[in-house]
Amino acid sequence: MKTQTSKSQIYCPMAAIRYARVLYEVGVPKEAVQKTREIFEEVPQLHEIFANPTIELQKKMNVVDRVFPKEIKNFLKVACRYQRMDLIEDIFTAYDRYCDEQNQVLNAVLTCIQPPTEEQKKGMEAFLCKKYGANRAKIEVSQDKALLGGFILRVGSDEYDWSMKGRLNRLEQRLTWR
Repeated sequence: MKTQTSKSQIYCPMAAIRYARVLYEVGVPKEAVQKTREIFEEVPQLHEIFANPTIELQKKMNVVDRVFPKEIKNFLKVACRYQRMDLIEDIFTAYDRYCDEQNQVLNAVLTCIQPPTEEQKKGMEAFLCKKYGANRAKIEVSQDKALLGGFILRVGSDEYDWSMKGRLNRLEQRLTWR
């Protein structure tokens, strides 16, 4: 079976998780976090500048002052001062997860042969919200032709396998145990 790493499955170092919580708790607006993320994506050289220990701290602070939204500047300066800018992508990933936790948003991964209809997706979201007591469910869809039909829905460590491949595997196991 083809495996894909989703946002919800990415490992984050503990330091990134701590920084993400601080970012959330100090009330930096989501828009400023998103704009900062976009700046880092558009200008990949910034990662090299901030991670390079030979560049003076003051020069890094000047870059922060000139480039980033004012609401997030102090946070980025602290991350620079403590040499944690190498974790910025992990911090953003952990921030997204923490925001979802705080807002009771459930993240799931749906693996299927073809994307579900809007009605099917809404049904799955309703099922997940009811089952897990969430306010909202976000479903990331990935395609895998090896399933033969049906789908697999993963939420955290729970897996609901309604794929033809999974059914055939379970049938094979039952037959070989006889």
